[in-house]
Amino acid sequence: MAGEIPPAQPPPGVGGPRPVRRRPSLLWRWRRNPLRRRTDRLRARLAVGLVLGVLVTAPAAMFTVGDAAHRHYRDVAADEAASRDRRPAVLVRDAPRHPEPGSDEARRTRYPVEVRFTGPDGVPRTGRTDVEPGSTAGSTVLVWVDPAGGITGPPLSTDQLRSRTMGWAILAFLGVVLTGLAAHGVAGLVLWRRDLANWDAEWAVTAPLWSRSP
Repeated sequence: MAGEIPPAQPPPGVGGPRPVRRRPSLLWRWRRNPLRRRTDRLRARLAVGLVLGVLVTAPAAMFTVGDAAHRHYRDVAADEAASRDRRPAVLVRDAPRHPEPGSDEARRTRYPVEVRFTGPDGVPRTGRTDVEPGSTAGSTVLVWVDPAGGITGPPLSTDQLRSRTMGWAILAFLGVVLTGLAAHGVAGLVLWRRDLANWDAEWAVTAPLWSRSP
């Protein structure tokens, strides 16, 4: 025999080490690359600028809006405390009884009932306020009355002032973040359309060369 038959080899791609696929780095737009476009550099710079802008602007907006909201609601609370008065009121009729007397739910439940009270001007008035279940007609409760003589709620408490201030501060922070994301999305869309227009223009020049007969 001329020689030994070599052992069978697996077809290409079967067995043996597989090529390692490397994912593109997030900083690929900053590296020198013949395929890197001008718009890629613009996208990278825009992303960095927006991130830095949000990191600086969001806390500042949160502090500014929170401080303004705190001062506003502090003035509102002081005005309400000075203008509202707590007065005794007499129930005109019995309040409904709770289906489960003595339960935790019954202790938290309140029913609106008509009451009679004297306004700041000394004129008798009637209104509705929330009372405990089972309160009987003729019993007395305390109600908050505004300068016009209407039943209203109590002045803003410290916890309410704090929660409303934090709410506005958080909204301001999220508003800056969402604005930055929206700006990034809009700019990315504009650059993407610009790339498509450039590709169409370049293909309009290249296509006739490819389709030309030899």
